[in-house]
Amino acid sequence: MIGIIGAGVMGRSIATRLLLYSQEILLIDKEESILDAALKEIEVNLCFKSMLNNEITVNRILSNITTSTNLSSITKCNYIIENISENIELKTKLYTNLNKYISKDCIIAINTSCISITSLSKLLNNPSKVIGIHFMNPVTEISTVEIIKGYFTDTETIDRVSNFLKLIEIDGVIVNDNVGFVSNRLSHVFMNEAAFVLSEKITSAENIDRIFKDCFNHTMGPLETADLIGIDTVVNSLDVLYEYYHDTKFRCCPLLRKMVASGKLGRKSGDTFLEIHIEQGPVLEFEN
Repeated sequence: MIGIIGAGVMGRSIATRLLLYSQEILLIDKEESILDAALKEIEVNLCFKSMLNNEITVNRILSNITTSTNLSSITKCNYIIENISENIELKTKLYTNLNKYISKDCIIAINTSCISITSLSKLLNNPSKVIGIHFMNPVTEISTVEIIKGYFTDTETIDRVSNFLKLIEIDGVIVNDNVGFVSNRLSHVFMNEAAFVLSEKITSAENIDRIFKDCFNHTMGPLETADLIGIDTVVNSLDVLYEYYHDTKFRCCPLLRKMVASGKLGRKSGDTFLEIHIEQGPVLEFEN
């Protein structure tokens, strides 16, 4: 059985992918209301998939998922995928508690945006079984992940995780551990700078994203990506990057902080960058 801790955006998407490949899942979160909402969303996603593939039987697939608000339920799991908020204090508390319930051979896969895998693995009794799997959103559509090798991660763990990912038709790119890894050290600079461009009234959110899609052939623009991830997650990740590297390129744009403070978190709150109307500023003129 695979335990998924955290039934938010990523937890739900990962659960859906695993269910489509007949994996047995235990979904854990702190509140029943979150789990109920997660199950409803997962069912909707599976129904949509069944419309595209007649072999998908939603009721049968849903029988492979159980939910719990009790962390002790994790004892029956051989793999754990952790997806809670990008908050080092919350993660530290969780990993300290996990020691009470997991076996020494249980694989702990950390799905984090930026936090060091090594720093969290030190909290567990067997850090060699801790690895990072950075899933991309939406997990049901993107079939490549970053596999992050922590300082203590052993070869057996890498092999087991690679084989597990093959079962759900996902390829892994193995990278060494450092805050932000590869994808988020790069992508968060794009998203942050795009927010600065928008706040400086250079052009609209739609135009910023269009330039990335039409000129660079990206599937999504940086602001669309931030909306999908969640503005709060982007801000938390930027703070982690800035605190670790002390590099001004990771200084969070004030517009992002204002959006979080006002509850505008992107798609999950229904408040996206496209709803921010920017009156384009004047063209700069230089004297001869």
